[in-house]
Amino acid sequence: MKNIGYVLISLGFLIGSYFTVLDKLNVEWGAFSVLLILGFAGVALVQIGGKKEAQAEDKISSNISIIETSLKNLAEKVSQLNADKASINTYDMRHRLDEMLIDDLNNFVEARQTIGHKFSLNSYADVMSSFAGGERYLNRVWSASADGYIDEVNEYIEKAAMQFKETQQKLQQLLSA
Repeated sequence: MKNIGYVLISLGFLIGSYFTVLDKLNVEWGAFSVLLILGFAGVALVQIGGKKEAQAEDKISSNISIIETSLKNLAEKVSQLNADKASINTYDMRHRLDEMLIDDLNNFVEARQTIGHKFSLNSYADVMSSFAGGERYLNRVWSASADGYIDEVNEYIEKAAMQFKETQQKLQQLLSA
């Protein structure tokens, strides 16, 4: 369904664009309108296909597993970085973040919409609010590390660890309910 939608979008908008440039002064509005509607129908098919795909039971189960695993890894790794912060050179902290966390962050972000599909949008917002806080703190740590601000690195890696633990707790509450 999504592939058909993409074909309709391409055909509708490309051929529609062609009709608008055939004559500078007179656009064939009838043909253009039909092709525009065809393109919008393609957009609708892509949206419907994506929603069905995202709500498939096996996809939801797989994504929840990915979310749990990546969040567990993030909480553990950031806590470990926080525990080791005294022995890590301030300028090296950003490299550690990149090496240790990028895959888990990406995995979580790619699967995150499943929280809304499985539970509710309020649950999604609650979990993502904590997660986004942790992510913002990691960004602060990264920037402070690049600039050599040791106090800020130490303060925000601790805050990030707390945010990811909170996110993990919120997810566990959803899963156990």
